[in-house]
Amino acid sequence: MNTRDAIKMSIDMGKLISMGYLGDLTDAEMMKRPSEGCNHIIWQVGHLIASEHNMIEQIAPGSMPPLPTGFAEKYKSETARSDNPADFHTKSELMALFEATRAATLAVLATKTDADFDLPTGIHYAPTVGSLFELQGSHWLMHSGQWAVVRRQCGRAPLF
Repeated sequence: MNTRDAIKMSIDMGKLISMGYLGDLTDAEMMKRPSEGCNHIIWQVGHLIASEHNMIEQIAPGSMPPLPTGFAEKYKSETARSDNPADFHTKSELMALFEATRAATLAVLATKTDADFDLPTGIHYAPTVGSLFELQGSHWLMHSGQWAVVRRQCGRAPLF
């Protein structure tokens, strides 16, 4: 196994767990907050998509499919307090954008050599190309812990 394969496994595991948690949630359930002061799932998923898009664009300009006009602005920290579903995209819209974004991420990953993963990004939280790609799986996993709580609040059994 090479570095690229190991990173792809990490990204794929993040997707497997995250999509498992999101799979049967409704749009209304995705507007729930796991606790007061936490962000609802719809905002978190939009944030994750915008983040992934932005990070990969920084290391491979022009590689990502365009997001809808104003997408990133809908998922900035200032919008997280809104409980109005009309301020955000629907689950189905977000899932389609996620799939397109993730496919582009994996296409860029497929072009990288082992030596590329040591290249600096200039990003403090992902200082190398390798750490930036790894973050595409772990960032989703970080947020999905909150989704497990919402699932339990909605009466769903644990998945993992």
